Amino acid sequence: MKKIKLILSISVAICFMSACSSSQFSVNDFERSIITAEQWGSMPAKDSLAKKHDIKWITLHHQGEPFPQGKDPIKYLRNLQSWSRSEKKWIDIPYHYIIDLEGKVYEGRKINYAGDTNTEYDPTGHALIEVVGNFEEVEPNQLQLDAVVNTMTWLTIKYNVPIDSIRGHKDYSKITVCPGKYLYRYLQNKYIHNEVRKRLAR
Repeated sequence: MKKIKLILSISVAICFMSACSSSQFSVNDFERSIITAEQWGSMPAKDSLAKKHDIKWITLHHQGEPFPQGKDPIKYLRNLQSWSRSEKKWIDIPYHYIIDLEGKVYEGRKINYAGDTNTEYDPTGHALIEVVGNFEEVEPNQLQLDAVVNTMTWLTIKYNVPIDSIRGHKDYSKITVCPGKYLYRYLQNKYIHNEVRKRLAR
């Protein structure tokens, strides 16, 4: 496990520095920086059980639980996948991309499979991004915010999603505060939208 984590950390750091060394956002560099489901040890979902969809919106979520410094994100992902299947009877982790405390981006459910939710909205057509932590209680750090913006920039390019289609979970559900007030305000004040727009303009 330690060897896997070291290799992943070095690989992501190289890709991140490569992407940030240029003033232009690089789709290829960002894609190389994503820690794939295979790399973190995911058990693949059954394709026959998946609901296929096309991406039209990008929707931000938070974990909704504390995520202390030093907690192993790979162990978290494996536990989340196990819980999703055993307790919720979902095919996989409900989110497509997960962002940890260091701003690393992990692949969750395959992007061409519709996600899942505990709330009343239909996530079909949504690219779901989860940021670890409970943002009703704590602020997101800058690494997390940068990763959110980069992930959303990449998704807008790859799937031709309008910037105005970037929203939060609570915009579609009346029964949740997700992604938490301290993260949601970066959607409310258009910080995330404006930062995505800047990257697209470079």
